[in-house]
Parts: sequence; structure tokens; C-alpha cells
Amino acid sequence: MKITELIKQPEGRRLEFKAKLPVVSDIAKTIVAFANDAGGELFIGIRNEPRELVGVKEDSLIRLEEQISNIIHDHCYPVIIPDISIHTIEGAHLIRVQVYRGSNLPYFLKEKGKTKGTYIRVGSTNRLADSEIIAELERQKRNISFDSELVHEISFKDLDLGSFKLFYKEKTGDDLNHNSLKKLDLIREYQGNWLAVNALILFSDSPIRGQIFPYAKIECARFKGTTSHEFIDQKTINDNISLQPEAAYEFVLRHINKGAVVKGVYTESRWEYPVVAIREVIRNTVVHRDYSLAGKDIKVAVYDDMIEITSPGKLMPSIDFSQMEARQSDIRNRIIAPVFKKLGIIDQWGNGLKLISDELKDYPEIDFRWHETGLQFQVQFVKKGIQQQVLQQESDAAWHHVGTMLGLSWHQVGTKLAPGWHQVERILDYCIEPRLIREIMSEMGWKDRTKFRIKYITPLIEEGIINMTDPENTTDPRQQYYLTDKGRLLLQQIRENI
Repeated sequence: MKITELIKQPEGRRLEFKAKLPVVSDIAKTIVAFANDAGGELFIGIRNEPRELVGVKEDSLIRLEEQISNIIHDHCYPVIIPDISIHTIEGAHLIRVQVYRGSNLPYFLKEKGKTKGTYIRVGSTNRLADSEIIAELERQKRNISFDSELVHEISFKDLDLGSFKLFYKEKTGDDLNHNSLKKLDLIREYQGNWLAVNALILFSDSPIRGQIFPYAKIECARFKGTTSHEFIDQKTINDNISLQPEAAYEFVLRHINKGAVVKGVYTESRWEYPVVAIREVIRNTVVHRDYSLAGKDIKVAVYDDMIEITSPGKLMPSIDFSQMEARQSDIRNRIIAPVFKKLGIIDQWGNGLKLISDELKDYPEIDFRWHETGLQFQVQFVKKGIQQQVLQQESDAAWHHVGTMLGLSWHQVGTKLAPGWHQVERILDYCIEPRLIREIMSEMGWKDRTKFRIKYITPLIEEGIINMTDPENTTDPRQQYYLTDKGRLLLQQIRENI
């Protein structure tokens, strides 16, 4: 992508903008996070909020370029060698620092050490890596996957593989015996004994699967309306992972409609959603989720206006959902994926995104969206027209409900004791871009964080008007808040009435 196009993109996993050179620790954290993740580009001389080319003084370009190089060399370890270049756009001088994904993982701040100085990129922020993430980075350095690690707690002969063996026989026509387990790398010899790898535990029905991987399940829910406040139906799918995709897919089919459409002189039945694409997403979610992350399960949610599928783990660094036609392939679970392919659950490598893209062409009324939220990857199949109608209805309801919760009325002046709609508008307008709570408080002239959160932030989150960039870590000081689609509609209503 050309730089003129790149600098118009929002900040994210691979992109960051700074009006001026940040403090040493901040720039080092960003460089380390880029190297540990998918790589990225840092631009100096561009203000992010609002986006503006402020430039760098020409007589300081060489000095700053050398300063950046020295910071990276002195504060990042192992060695990171970036590409640093100077560009001129619309008369403004910029410094571009391009960092590639490293091979000597994990990278960290020298003065903090590995356990306290390893950072990863989560959205547009740098997050301190915990022990699980550091262990995964070290596996990546050794070119091994979590599902291939040996399990010493139990002999594979004691595993209950009954349902997996039946399923394997049904799908392949072959018996799942010692020899086939060895060929699939589901067992390996260690000090004269044959041990199971993590993948085989996940394919088993033994109690140890629940002990080691209590989160290796799919939580399915059909919600009433467009929020998660009220269940219509819910199901926990806790079978071995070979059976999970089809069970989750069947749950979705039970809760969506099938109607008739006319094609030429023929009338054909048609699901309201692209079910082939949904099935492919569910299958790939089970195959490629990060099983090393404790406490996180797959979630399949059906609302009136969309289907939402959430998978633990970030998108693999080489995969770009904006290039769905490109037949991309990157395997996180190197034992599980070939087994699923042999079972016929997944197609040829790199074909999944293409299948999704092809079916979506027949569903122009469905909007396909994808997000990285914290350490999760989420896709949504959204009904365009219905969602707009529902959002409008919810916005109308929020209009009254928010006013009631905050004690707002049109005659109020807008003091701290009697906050007016002008203040609500100001908050919503300010949160069009993600903001830290201290930034919002500064904008609004508040100093008491607790009172401000109770008065504004919590009610607006509960109403789905603003959201958190990392809802899993509500107390993270780097948490940012941004306006939802419903919030944008409410903001429009407020502007029309005040």
C-alpha cells in the first residue's frame, strides 16, 4: 500500500502514528510489540486524533532518525533491525519506522527482562505479555505448536477414544490404531514410552480433557433481540473437538430461517444467512483457535440481526481478512489441522476464506465483519436492513433510558450536579475515536474517576452506546472506550434535538 493511502488508515495491529517522537519506553514497547507480532509501521510526524500531517522539522530529521535507531538498539532485545526512512507528503516531512516480525522470539525491553518486558500488539495498543503468551512466543521460535506438546500425566492407552475412533472410521474408512495414531503424530515415543500430545487429549472423551482443557468447548446462545440481556436458548458443546463443529452448526440452523426465492422460472429454498460460510467459520474456529489460552472458550451467538462467532486467540500474523480471495493459509495447530483435513472437516489449505467470500457474493443483504477484540478474533454476519431498523429502535429506547438513568432533561444547564444532554453529546462525539478514561475526563473537566465512571461510563456501556476496546480486561489502565453503531445513532438524535 502506498504511504499516502496507508496514513489514511486507522491505527491498529500493524500501524501507529505519533505527532512527535514519544518517550523512550513508549517507542521501545511499540517496536518490541511489532516484532513479537505481525510486524508494523510507526510514523512520526502524524497526529492520530484528529488525523493530521504535522510533520517533523527538516533540520531535525537526521538527528531523530539516528535517535530512533539508538533507542531500538539500546533498549530492545534480542536485536531488532528496523527500516527507517524519511518521506515528504504534502510538504510535511515524516519518519517511517518499519519493523518486521522477528524470528528470535520473544523480544523484550532490556531493562525489564523477558518476564516483565515482553509486549505484544493488541489492536492499536501495546500489552504486557503474560506467561502463557511468552510460552507461545517461545514455541513459535522453536517452530512447534501447542497441540504437539507431550502430556506426561496419563498413558495414551488409558484415554477414552471410543467416539473419536468411530467418527474416524466413518469419515476415512480406516481404523484408528497405534500405527495411525503414530502417523498422525498424535502419539510420540519418549524415554521408551508412547505418550499422547495435547491434540489427542482434545480428541478424547476422557475426564483428563476436562481437567487440562476445561475451556475447550463452544458456548452457543440464541438471544432475544440484538443484545445479550435475555436468552431464548443456550447450549454448551463439550464433546471432543472432532464433533464440536457440526454440533455448533446445527445449533445455528435451528435458530435461523429458510425461505423461498425466485430464480428465473424456478422457486428455490434459501437460508437467510450464508450457511456454507458460517459452517466454514465454525470449523476453522475449532481448528485454529488458541488452545493454550486458559479460561477462554469459543462463542457462537445468534441475535435477531446477526450471527457472531468468537474464537480465542489473535488472527495468525500472515492472514489478512481484507484479502479473502487470496487463498491464504497459516496453521496454528499443526497436529489438529491435518487430522481435520483427513476427516474432511476442512478443505484444502487456504481455501476457507475463498469459500466464505464466494458465498457472500450471493448474499448482498449480509454484511461480513471481522474484529480483533483483545486476545480474541470475532466475525459477524450482519443483516444490513434489519440491523439499521433495530439500531434505530434501540437508539430511540436509549434516548429515553439514558435520560432517565442520568437524570437528564432539556431545561438543565449541564453542570456536574445536573449533567445535561450537551455533556452527553460531547462525550459521544469525543469517543468516535477510542479514548482512555483519563482523556474523556480531561475533555469533560472531571477529576473524580469513580464518580465519573458511575455517572457516565457504566450507564453508557450498559446501554451499548459505548464499548471497550478490551472488554476482557475491564481494569486495564490502557483500556479505551469508543462509540458503537447504536451510539452513533443516539449522537445523531441528540444533535438534531439540542
